[in-house]
Amino acid sequence: MTQTLYSYAYPHPAVTTDVVVFTIRDRRLQLLLIRRAMEPFQGHWALPGGFLNIDEDLERCATRELKEETGVHGVYLEQLCTFGRPGRDPRERVISVAYFALVPSEHLTLQPTSDASDAAWFPQAKLPPLAFDHDEIIRTAHGRLIAKLDYSTIAFQFLPETFTLSELQDTYEILVDEALDKRNFRKWALALEQIEETGELRRRGNHRPARVYQLTHRDRIDYIR
Repeated sequence: MTQTLYSYAYPHPAVTTDVVVFTIRDRRLQLLLIRRAMEPFQGHWALPGGFLNIDEDLERCATRELKEETGVHGVYLEQLCTFGRPGRDPRERVISVAYFALVPSEHLTLQPTSDASDAAWFPQAKLPPLAFDHDEIIRTAHGRLIAKLDYSTIAFQFLPETFTLSELQDTYEILVDEALDKRNFRKWALALEQIEETGELRRRGNHRPARVYQLTHRDRIDYIR
């Protein structure tokens, strides 16, 4: 089969994918960054990502770059947004399709290769100076994450099988990076009808025993996808 080659009179933008991976570590919301081994922004921290191959699917590109630059693989990625402001990449006109994920990181081993000289977790609230417009991509991803918490069970992957409402609130406060009103949170959590009492009580410190809950359908935990 002969492949037809096309030539156009106007320039074409390049396409990349970038990946924002969130987790909870040391009771803080953290995300995965790589240190760039090449120009532009050599030595700067950035999101994992890279150029789309001509015969490659977008999601395949995102998962490939994530694995090549960090060693992380097998995580669910959800398409976030497209970033295409002129000048966002000093090399050429580049449009980036961003993906994001929220995953436990205890069993993830970071092994940077490809054009990344290092990979590490950073607290969301204390990020180093970032390459390109990756700070904007991260802000957008965090906003989407907060929105998903309102209607999904993605936060429950960080909880044991049984938990108190205080433990549930602690997890949500880490993810949204702000304190939540206790009474309003509990009213909201119970109204979701996604958790149920186990009939047990649990004491934490000198506080009175708290009711213990579990996810109504543990096998139906939502994941970003």
